[in-house]
Amino acid sequence: MELTKKTIEEIDWSKEGENIKLIEAIFFISGRFLSMQELISLSSLNSLVIKDSIEKLKERYSKDDSALEIVERDDLWKVDVKPEYHSIINKLATGSAEFSKAEQETLAIIAYKQPIKQSVIIKIRGNKAYDHVHKFIQLGLLKAKREGHTNILTLSEEFYDYFNVSSSSKSPFKKEGFEKPGEN
Repeated sequence: MELTKKTIEEIDWSKEGENIKLIEAIFFISGRFLSMQELISLSSLNSLVIKDSIEKLKERYSKDDSALEIVERDDLWKVDVKPEYHSIINKLATGSAEFSKAEQETLAIIAYKQPIKQSVIIKIRGNKAYDHVHKFIQLGLLKAKREGHTNILTLSEEFYDYFNVSSSSKSPFKKEGFEKPGEN
């Protein structure tokens, strides 16, 4: 069988299509930002093919009027829901199966007041807040730094990724002009 130029183009397109699907599947199942090194490791593709696949996905999501988009931050990428759909996603993400109302309230206070002493949270929320803080630390949403007999609690980068919130100094949890701890 003779390979014609058309046959070679069809093979190339088929392979390109499979690469795009592979990258899309990796993004979908990870649900978080991935580095180029992680994408290479998970896909066994080279960085040029991965970048091309990411660009093709961006085009597809914009052309197909999709609810999805590729988000890029500091040479990290993930598939996410476009901002206009965040309200429905947040309703689903904060449902009773995930966090109780009491846990949500504890996390909201920490997010607004951070950095905050754990002892202050306990005074505000009661002894059950120990369990809430422990759960959030285990989930990677909070960071705790020992200071004397208590911990200083701050939000982790995973918190911002998890709730699709910007971690910039203009975070909705702080008044304009204040900085998140560690961003000096």
